[in-house]
Amino acid sequence: MNKAQPPVIGCEAAATLLESLTELAIRAGEAILAVNRSAMNVTGKSDGSPVTEADLAADHIIVEGLTRLAPHVSLLSEERVHLATPPYKDSFFLIDPLDGTKEFVAGRNEFTVNVALVTHGVPLLGIVGAPALGLIWRGIVGKGAERLTLQNGAVAQAVPIRTRLCPPRGAPWTVAVSRSHGDARTEAFIDERGGAVRAVLGSAVKFCRVAEGQVDIYPRLSPTSEWDVAAGHAVVVAAGGKVTDANGGPLHFGLGREDFLVPEFIAWGDPAAAS
Repeated sequence: MNKAQPPVIGCEAAATLLESLTELAIRAGEAILAVNRSAMNVTGKSDGSPVTEADLAADHIIVEGLTRLAPHVSLLSEERVHLATPPYKDSFFLIDPLDGTKEFVAGRNEFTVNVALVTHGVPLLGIVGAPALGLIWRGIVGKGAERLTLQNGAVAQAVPIRTRLCPPRGAPWTVAVSRSHGDARTEAFIDERGGAVRAVLGSAVKFCRVAEGQVDIYPRLSPTSEWDVAAGHAVVVAAGGKVTDANGGPLHFGLGREDFLVPEFIAWGDPAAAS
C-alpha cells in the first residue's frame, strides 16, 4: 500500500490487501515450522503463558511486512503489546503471530497465525493460517470467506466456505471446545442447550471450523485476548456467522479495554441461533 492510503480502511481497500497479507501469513507459518520444537527455548510471560523463538520469528516477519505494506496503519501484536498506544479508533492490524503456543510446544498441529484488520473497533478482514495443517482460512466481511490449501508454500486450492444452519434445540449440535482452556460458565452454556457433540480443538482453528460449517457454535465465556479473537471473528462473520458476547451484543477491539481482554464471546454459525 502506498503512503496515500487513508488510516480508515473499508471493505474495498481491505480487498486490495488480502493477497499481500496472506503471503505474510504463509511466510510467518514457514518460519514457525522451521523451528526445532525439541530444541527451542520456551520462556514464560507475566501472565504465565509461554513464548518461544517461533512466536518471535513470526512476529518479526508480519510486523516488518505490515510496516512496509501499510506504513500509516497502526498495528498491535501480542509480542509487542508493551508498545501499544490505545485507543485505536480508526483502522489497525491486530496480530497473534502464534496462537496456540501451548499446542505448538506440546508437538500438536493446531496452532495458527492470526492477522486481522480492524476498523472502528470491528474486525473487517481476517486471516487464520494453520501452517502444520497446510491450511489458511480468510475472509472479508461483506465479501465472503474461503479456505486455502497450501502446497510447497503456495496456494494450491481455494474453496469458498459458509457457515451452516444450527439444529433446533434438543437435536444434536456440534460445539467447539478448547483442548487447553476450560471454564465453568462455558460448560454451563453447553449443558443448558443439551445434545452437544464436542469437537475438541486448539487455537483459532475453532473459529474456522464454525466458518466452514463443521461446527455450529464456539463459546468461550471466560477472558481471552483480543488478538486471539479478531481474525477468527472476521472469518466467521464473512462466512455468514455472527460473534457476540453472552447477551448477544457486539464485541469491540482496540478501544483501550484493560489488558486488551475480551471478557467472553460466542461464535455462532447461524446468526438466528444467537437471538
